[in-house]
Amino acid sequence: MEAQMFNGAYTALITPFNRDGSVDFGNLKELIDLQAKAGIDGIVPVGTTGESPTLDYDEHSRVIEFTIDACRGRMKVIAGTGANSTSEAIELTRRAMDAGADGTLQVTPYYNKPTQEGLVRHFSAVADLGLPVVLYNVPGRTSREIAVETIMRLSLHPGIVAVKEAGGSVDRVSDILSRCRITVLAGDDPLALPMMAVGAKGVISVASNVVPAAVAKLTHLALKAKWDEARKIHLKYYKLFCDMFIDTNPLPVKAAMAMLGLTREVYRLPLCPMDNGLKKKLRETLSETGVLKG
Repeated sequence: MEAQMFNGAYTALITPFNRDGSVDFGNLKELIDLQAKAGIDGIVPVGTTGESPTLDYDEHSRVIEFTIDACRGRMKVIAGTGANSTSEAIELTRRAMDAGADGTLQVTPYYNKPTQEGLVRHFSAVADLGLPVVLYNVPGRTSREIAVETIMRLSLHPGIVAVKEAGGSVDRVSDILSRCRITVLAGDDPLALPMMAVGAKGVISVASNVVPAAVAKLTHLALKAKWDEARKIHLKYYKLFCDMFIDTNPLPVKAAMAMLGLTREVYRLPLCPMDNGLKKKLRETLSETGVLKG
């Protein structure tokens, strides 16, 4: 498979809910259209930001299928189909593959503490289906880091084409790229530009739910090695990038989007709205960066 098939700016899209907690597919379509208009290269539905742990099995697949249809070839779709159970990850991935997804985002199983050998077997079994796999290293949310040596082994599988790095380390990106041939996508907005400076090929962004055009432009400038122009955008929105994580994701991003009139601030328990102090800080940042007018 093409080693750099997922270059660019990808949005880890929220899952909007109606007031009764059901998925708001009308709002989801509006958000996807907004992303396409802003120049985003792809959508990642039902990941962490999409509240995948509280969507049931059928909802999970329905959101992915709807996203693929709504993108209509305008943007790539990397479906979040990871799970603690390999058999469940395979079934969700098979459904996404049948629906026409371009790839799958596979998070490290986050409860059962697999060994590194178990991770190799887990990710390889999913990749054997034939849908391009983006590994998702996010040790802050999972019980395991995908060791660089494990990524080296997995990169030899023709179906494993990229890794989303959300471990907060630019050094780790350098280590990966110095030791194997695999695409790295930044998984932390504040580190997207530094990671791209050492060789990452894009970002799977939370902040692009709020400022998609800015994230797309920053990423595309960096891919063209226009570092000074990219840095200006990075510095302008750096505080916003950081504040997307002042509380558990996706609480801040959904709150920000609600402030902008883009969606409702509705979550499914055990997630609930941030306290008013954090909301005040977030609103101030949105105003300071010019995202929220008035």
